[in-house]
Amino acid sequence: MSPLSKKSNRGLGKGIDVLLPKDFDKSLLLDETERIQKISVDLLEPNPDQPRKEFSQEGLDELASSIKRHGLLQPLIVTPSKLPGQFLIVAGERRWRAAKQVAFKTLPVVVRSSQDIQRLEIALVENVQRVDLSPLEQAESIERLHQQFNLAYEEIARRLGKAGPTVNNIVRLLQLPPEARKALADKLITEGHARSILALKEWPTKQAELLSSIVHYSWSVRQAERFVVAYKKGAADIKEVHAKVKTESPETKKLSKHLSAPVSVRRMANGGKLEIGFKDETELSRIISRLLAK
Repeated sequence: MSPLSKKSNRGLGKGIDVLLPKDFDKSLLLDETERIQKISVDLLEPNPDQPRKEFSQEGLDELASSIKRHGLLQPLIVTPSKLPGQFLIVAGERRWRAAKQVAFKTLPVVVRSSQDIQRLEIALVENVQRVDLSPLEQAESIERLHQQFNLAYEEIARRLGKAGPTVNNIVRLLQLPPEARKALADKLITEGHARSILALKEWPTKQAELLSSIVHYSWSVRQAERFVVAYKKGAADIKEVHAKVKTESPETKKLSKHLSAPVSVRRMANGGKLEIGFKDETELSRIISRLLAK
């Protein structure tokens, strides 16, 4: 049986409920269909604070075709505008633009007050900080804040008290292949391993090879990083890549025996390092003396 199937088939996320306090007013959520109403597309206006400023026309065309065939499956989230009778789109501008392309006259929306939106946003931000959320659950939560509340990643990072690059790295986990996401959810790999897999995004087959090697051979994060470096430097096949990932060779074993100390090779993007381990200063002095001896 593959190590990937040894763990229970745990879901990748626990749903939005895991992010909300037990006493949170769930009437604010999207699944309360009785709150959905139809509003004319002409009464809707885009949010000027929307972080997404450019929309792919090809993507809009595809979405418009789907909406024309199946209808709009998810309502927009809107809030009353400063203009009487108008509504500001909080989430769903892309769907609004696509629906206008196919001449929809009205759209299903959930109207929330600015206070409602602020309460839900605050609840989500507070719960993203929970320590018991898995890396993928954090990524999904941050992406929800970005997509449904028009918060730029930089603003989310500020509210979470995290560095911008940290938040970006968390969200990038959503770009992992399905098998790698499952392995991360099942704790067969770590975030460090996941980042190495993401570094091979342009080569899906190599991502699969790296994932398999991590799981089957219990590779460390450092070994996964070496795999990436070796492949990008032009290693011809998997055997050659594996050879470059190895930290030992006949030469390092011979040197290790001579020094009576662990010796390993660490390959990097340019060259590498020969690493000699020691337990304390006394052992370091002994190793140096032996290296300098004629």
